[in-house]
Amino acid sequence: MNILWDFDGTLFDTYPVFTKVLKQVMNTDISEEEIYAQIKVSFSRAIQYFELTEEQMNNFIVLYNQLPTNEFKPFKGVEQILQYARKNVIMTHSSRMEVLKIINNYGWAKYFDEIVTADDGFPRKPHTAAYEYLQQKYSLDLVIGDRLIDIIPAKKLGIKTCLFQNEEWGADYYLSSYEEFFEQVKEC
Repeated sequence: MNILWDFDGTLFDTYPVFTKVLKQVMNTDISEEEIYAQIKVSFSRAIQYFELTEEQMNNFIVLYNQLPTNEFKPFKGVEQILQYARKNVIMTHSSRMEVLKIINNYGWAKYFDEIVTADDGFPRKPHTAAYEYLQQKYSLDLVIGDRLIDIIPAKKLGIKTCLFQNEEWGADYYLSSYEEFFEQVKEC
């Protein structure tokens, strides 16, 4: 099985870390739950929703870059799926530096045949260009993401989809944890 993975919120539980840093930058009484909900939609959505200034965004980047890599935890059970898959690729809006820093910390670079990031110049999701490129190169069987924006391009290309910790309508499979993968998705 050849799998395309989203990164944030799919392979690694990064949203709680983003939430804490953003709350610190905003220095506000807004709850972490509300911040998390906006980040879960998209980081650009959170920026607009909370009307963050350029200075706040710069502060976020500085604080984020100072975080120890072990703050970013992989989801339980995901490594077993990475080992099971024939090929794994990532398509993310994060930068290559951010992704590699986290993946290398866990020794996971060996699991990925290719990582497409914001640095590669493809249009942002839900545009299909990066997915088309990866599909042509790797004959993908499944796309796993935590948001609809992650699976929309796959649906347009006829690739099976899986939403992780998200029950919005539209995916072929749904997982609340990766322990369920071998029961539900293995036959894909």
